[in-house]
Amino acid sequence: MMRALFSGVSGLRNHQTKMDVIGNNIANVNTIGFKSSRVTFKEAFVQLVAGASRPGIGTGGTNPIQIGTGVNLGSIDQLFSQGSLENTGQPLDLAIQGDAFFILNNGSSSVYTRAGNLQLDADGNLMQPSTGWVVQGLVADPQGNFSTGSSIGNIQIPLGIKAPAQATSQVNVIGNLDAAAAVGDTHTMSITVYDGAGTPVDMQLTFTNTAPGAWDWAATAANATVTAGNGTATFNANGSLASFVYPGGGAGLSVTPNGGTAFNVTVNSGTINGIDGLVGFANPSNAVVSSQNGYQAGDLLNISVDPRGVITGFFSNGVTRDMAQIALASFNNPGGLTRQGNNVFQETPNSGLAVIGFAGGTSRSTLTPGALEGSNVDISNEFTSMIIAQRGFQANARVITTSDEMLNELVNLRR
Repeated sequence: MMRALFSGVSGLRNHQTKMDVIGNNIANVNTIGFKSSRVTFKEAFVQLVAGASRPGIGTGGTNPIQIGTGVNLGSIDQLFSQGSLENTGQPLDLAIQGDAFFILNNGSSSVYTRAGNLQLDADGNLMQPSTGWVVQGLVADPQGNFSTGSSIGNIQIPLGIKAPAQATSQVNVIGNLDAAAAVGDTHTMSITVYDGAGTPVDMQLTFTNTAPGAWDWAATAANATVTAGNGTATFNANGSLASFVYPGGGAGLSVTPNGGTAFNVTVNSGTINGIDGLVGFANPSNAVVSSQNGYQAGDLLNISVDPRGVITGFFSNGVTRDMAQIALASFNNPGGLTRQGNNVFQETPNSGLAVIGFAGGTSRSTLTPGALEGSNVDISNEFTSMIIAQRGFQANARVITTSDEMLNELVNLRR
């Protein structure tokens, strides 16, 4: 009967642990990125009353006789099933689909989390707002390129940064120059180009008809000096571009702003013998400079994150540039991670080392911007487990009371 008492006590103790885990799961039913746990039991020490015997001649063997002494806690398993996604519309809210984790630097080591409610602090660090720990990843160079040899580090995106100016190196011309124009007719098109400091230069291209299918052209600017001389543009009988020669016969234009530094500009008039740029049909002239590739310096206005975890900056000069990429970590055995509170985990010898990758590339996981992963707690399953734990606790309590009654009867055998 004493064995029954001890078995009942072990049952009470371990079912109470099960209730503790269930209570923690239910308490975190609305915790972002929370992963639930489950309790498993294992049989405790077994007392051997009689061993097994080998079969004899004409007789069979006997099985061992054993009495169990209760239950022990087998394991508390962490369940890393996918939680449901909730759309938030916030650009820095990120949800992981897959088994990876965000990497945070807590000042002394790396910790890992599934909670993707991220923000920028006063210094532009991308961090977890509840702790201030900084998200890890790659930071791009000023041209928006990522180095394959770089190691991951703190992601910092100061909102005061600028996109440097870029000098114009090419302008694109497209449209028609009237094949029926009279000699001496002109057609002018204008475009603003920029030097290396972002100084705007208003440049005009003036085309003057010299013969059917032939035009001279010259480039001028009010606040800059442009290479002198006249170029020519000629067209085939079918209206396609036959030739395009720069003023003075050079390979491009040299533009020198007043008090500035010279820069070279190439005019892209289209494919020779093609109709993808300038053309010469018997229609009114409508040719324009459609675009140029220079711009002034710009301030960072906004950022966004794509499904690969690439953070893109949008600048006031119309430039978009990759600024950083968020790194993800995977583990051979995520169940071996230890909880550290604050929605984070830490690696252990049994979790294996973190395998660093990037969404859409070296990591099989993907990111969903503007969404958060909810808790994976299943309320219906938790309440069912609660009923089972409660009934198990009651049954073990009944074992103790029944054993107590039997002991009382034994004590009272002699009155």
